[in-house]
Amino acid sequence: MPSSLSPHPTAPGPKATRTSQVCDAIGDTPLLQLHVVAQGLPEGVSVWAKAEHLNPGGSVKDRPALAMVRAGQRSGAFDMAQDTLIDATSGNTGIAYAMLGAAVGFSVELALPANASAERKQLLRAYGATLHLTDPMEGTDGAQRVVRERVAESPGRYFYPDQYNNEANWTAHYETTGPEILAQTDEQITHFVAGLGTTGTFTGVTRRLKAHDASIQCIAMQPDSPLHGLEGLKHMPTSRVPGIYTPNEADAHVTMQTEEAFAMTRRLAREEGLLVGPSAGANVAAALRLARTLDAGRVVTILCDTGARYLSESFWENATDTTS
Repeated sequence: MPSSLSPHPTAPGPKATRTSQVCDAIGDTPLLQLHVVAQGLPEGVSVWAKAEHLNPGGSVKDRPALAMVRAGQRSGAFDMAQDTLIDATSGNTGIAYAMLGAAVGFSVELALPANASAERKQLLRAYGATLHLTDPMEGTDGAQRVVRERVAESPGRYFYPDQYNNEANWTAHYETTGPEILAQTDEQITHFVAGLGTTGTFTGVTRRLKAHDASIQCIAMQPDSPLHGLEGLKHMPTSRVPGIYTPNEADAHVTMQTEEAFAMTRRLAREEGLLVGPSAGANVAAALRLARTLDAGRVVTILCDTGARYLSESFWENATDTTS
């Protein structure tokens, strides 16, 4: 995903060079076939996972964060030398913003639910972002409200990308993630499964896959209740629906229990060597559930982020530890 990103694009220097290297590392992630957790599938059915946790910021959100910053620059809405970027986040997009801000030199303020994992909050602070922790019971909807209040109170101070309603969110995946999946599957993908948060990944990839072949089935997954433990995913019936989301673009909608996602997250680490977060576990569990119903097909899903930012969470614990 090559790009230049600089507060002074016409003035070359060490900062612009360093930033370009960070931006160029975003995207082109590997597509991995899952073997152990996929044992027992019908012959001719396989499940593949796009390893987005290997992006430099550790998640799939590096792609839209870069795209939204670049769109803000192009439109003139974002003067990186003067404006502070502010947005609501569950963590991953915020980490991507903060990484880019540290690389380029623009300021970042973020609102996120106070119950975001300790590792996420520590990462954001490590990159130098200013945090506004919001009511956990309101989720990212509450974080969006806080951001809108701050922007209204200080007009002219902020660049507010508004990732939930920014067209550059989904187009980042239309232009990069979708074409990469098509190339890596030799255009043999039959099904795509992804969870819904901002909905940018699902929307952008689905539109690109459908533009190539309308018969590719695209399945949207969300938590099964409003009280869930899957950071970054939305229970749509009880949440503010992102403006970039069109529900009828999905060929099917499925739900996921938190404990099933946690169990798959543990299995991916211990059986596949893939240390990823619970939303990735939810994606894989949903993809496997679908794959078991097929006679033939190549199912692709997303490993959204690294599990390193959830290591303080209790779901990793089980009875396999021993003492001597």
